[in-house]
Amino acid sequence: MNINAVFQGGGVKGIALAGAVSAIERLGYGIHQVAGTSSGAIVASLVAAGYRADEMRTIIEGTPFTEFLQRAPIFNTKVIGPLSRLFLKKGLYSGEALEHWIYQLLLAKGIRTFGDLKSNQLRIVASDISGRKLLVLPDDIAQYGVDPKRFLIAKAVRMSTSIPYFFDPVVIRKKTNLPRKRGEKFADQFVYIVDGGLLSNFPLWLFDNDDPTKVDSLTPTIGFQLVGRGTGKPNTIFGPVSMLRALFSTMLDAHDDYYIQEHNRFRSVKIPTHGIGVTDFDLTPEQSVELFESGMKSTMAFFGKWKFTDYKHHYLTHVCRVTPKPEEPPQKKSLT
Repeated sequence: MNINAVFQGGGVKGIALAGAVSAIERLGYGIHQVAGTSSGAIVASLVAAGYRADEMRTIIEGTPFTEFLQRAPIFNTKVIGPLSRLFLKKGLYSGEALEHWIYQLLLAKGIRTFGDLKSNQLRIVASDISGRKLLVLPDDIAQYGVDPKRFLIAKAVRMSTSIPYFFDPVVIRKKTNLPRKRGEKFADQFVYIVDGGLLSNFPLWLFDNDDPTKVDSLTPTIGFQLVGRGTGKPNTIFGPVSMLRALFSTMLDAHDDYYIQEHNRFRSVKIPTHGIGVTDFDLTPEQSVELFESGMKSTMAFFGKWKFTDYKHHYLTHVCRVTPKPEEPPQKKSLT
């Protein structure tokens, strides 16, 4: 059986999502369509490109994630440097290293743009803070005069993973052939896009179809949620930079601990993250393994109790908003 997989964002905790993919493979399920936010977008893009869980595990174990925290030496001056960078670039670190990393991984599978994949195979969530709206990529990039099929997947991933104030926002300029609004200024042509987790960190709704007549032929959607609030320790604030770190780590950790409503529990795998925080890029190898194993074990446990018949019942009730008819008991045959 195939499923649609939706991966929640959670910074470096996304390593656990690769463990979930490992369990899916072991259980014999295929992945039809895939979506994700932030670190979930990274895993989703690798799955769509054809990476298997063992390959992702090798990549994770061989990647020093601290290398993504790049900035010019001039901005490393204590306090003044980071604050200057925030003022000029609007982020403590550039996201270019992460974008290049995912670009090379996708290229190794012969994948560059969304046009290299099947239609609607991959969807990535980002936040347009200029227009104050949610973006589902690649389709919504057309609003800015960009061809969705020619849009780089790595650029979409970078958009979705640009944690506010931590990584630079992705700035795009609207195509000049688009009609301009009356009185629009030059600065209005630029759009700032950041982490999709601001608006939808767990987009389970992406593949929903509320037509009850199609429930028997639907591909079930399963979401993989990272649960656990940060390191369990209070944020130590001793200056403006540490305050910004505390601000966005609290914001995103709160997303990860957000109570999943009862009507989505039937399709949500909850993965404990053992106190590891969103921006703990200095993970030890042991912590990486612990996250991976957590994702695998939680997914195995979920599917150990999962039945497609139960899924359809809950889907009709909570997504299609209809009351399924109870099955009639078999009629006894008359002896006369």
